[in-house]
Amino acid sequence: MFFADKNSHKHSLTSLENTYKSIRKSLETQFLQKNHLPLQHMAKILVIEDENRMAELLKRGLEESGHTVGTATNVSEGLRMFAYEKQDIIISDIMLPDGSGFDLCRDIRRQNETVPILILTALGTTDDKLEGFDSGADDYMVKPFDFRELNARISILLKRYQIPTVECIEYADLKVYLRTKSVSRNGQSIILTPKEYNLLLFFVQNPERILTRTEIAEKVWDTHFDTGTNFIDVYINYLRKKIDKNFNTKLIHTKPGMGFIFSYENPY
Repeated sequence: MFFADKNSHKHSLTSLENTYKSIRKSLETQFLQKNHLPLQHMAKILVIEDENRMAELLKRGLEESGHTVGTATNVSEGLRMFAYEKQDIIISDIMLPDGSGFDLCRDIRRQNETVPILILTALGTTDDKLEGFDSGADDYMVKPFDFRELNARISILLKRYQIPTVECIEYADLKVYLRTKSVSRNGQSIILTPKEYNLLLFFVQNPERILTRTEIAEKVWDTHFDTGTNFIDVYINYLRKKIDKNFNTKLIHTKPGMGFIFSYENPY
């Protein structure tokens, strides 16, 4: 990594050290409380992280939670490990020596549409998050993080991607196929990104009632809604273009100042 001067180098090292300290503290807290934590489903997790100390902290914390953890330091190694052995969850940084975590997400999605991917990075802008979701990530966390929250998100992802007993949810002329994670409307196949699919699934499972941005953020993105960002509205627009634009009857409606309603009939 190139630094313009010694001061910027020193500032970066200080910031990195503070990140390590914060994560180590959350790991110690998790260790002290682990007898009080609910038992989690053990998962096989692939961590792709080029900072050795960060990778070691992640491995230690996840293994203490009962998971089996493999680590890779770059994109090519991560892809080889993913191809070699089945993984339950992928956790990846963005800034890697031989490429981007976004590109890694896209490569994995071309091979496997369902394995959960969580991006764990220091990059926390709305644009970064949107690119992460567009590349196929299911969740996005910003460093420094708390291990208890990371474990909670892993648990949610594991539950979300369990094989469903119901194969298809139908609403009006829309069909959502749970096993294949595919969608059609009036017999026409509709291609969605993983995050668009999860957003649509949440709408279909909660039709004809107001869904606030806060509720959508918590249920679909597993995060608190930041009123200073518009990423939920961006994804609503993405979804509208795919499931509503070419059809006479619109399914997604906006309730100004309140949220959105998924309904075959216009509620207003």
